[in-house]
Amino acid sequence: MNKAKLNFIIDATMFLTMMAMAGLGLLMKYIMPPGRVLWEKYGSNPELTWLGWDRHDWGDIHFYLALTFLTLLVLHIILHWSQILGLFHRLVPNPRWRSRIAIIFVLLSLLLIWWPFMITPDRQERGRGGGGGRHRSQVGGSEARVAVMVQPGVGGGGLREPAAAARLPKPWAARLKI
Repeated sequence: MNKAKLNFIIDATMFLTMMAMAGLGLLMKYIMPPGRVLWEKYGSNPELTWLGWDRHDWGDIHFYLALTFLTLLVLHIILHWSQILGLFHRLVPNPRWRSRIAIIFVLLSLLLIWWPFMITPDRQERGRGGGGGRHRSQVGGSEARVAVMVQPGVGGGGLREPAAAARLPKPWAARLKI
């Protein structure tokens, strides 16, 4: 395949990928909004799906489309590398400034792609949510401890952690009535 056909296929696929990302972004923002917007709009937190997928499933597709787009963008840059260098040399004739700008550009690009892995989000305990908890834990995260009361005389009584009951075989969990 010649370079012009390959370039056309990559560019057309990039365009369609970008349009799919934009469409899914609009779907998740306006048609399947997050829970807080659902409370404002419906007075509850209904489970909205389309084709059997909720907003988190569509968000996964959005993420994979973004990775596809970045891959196509890298291929596009590789195909146009000599043209990019020629234009850059014409726009910035001083070799010292060209080097500085190129280093800043590369460092900024790496920082922008890597910064999500460098942050630590604030963690706050949340109360019980209105959703069914199908996808996300509504109470405090993995370190949260919740105690439930077990009937006295059945399995020793007292307080037990649900996680411990979940590790028990089903017959034991049924006997403990957890």
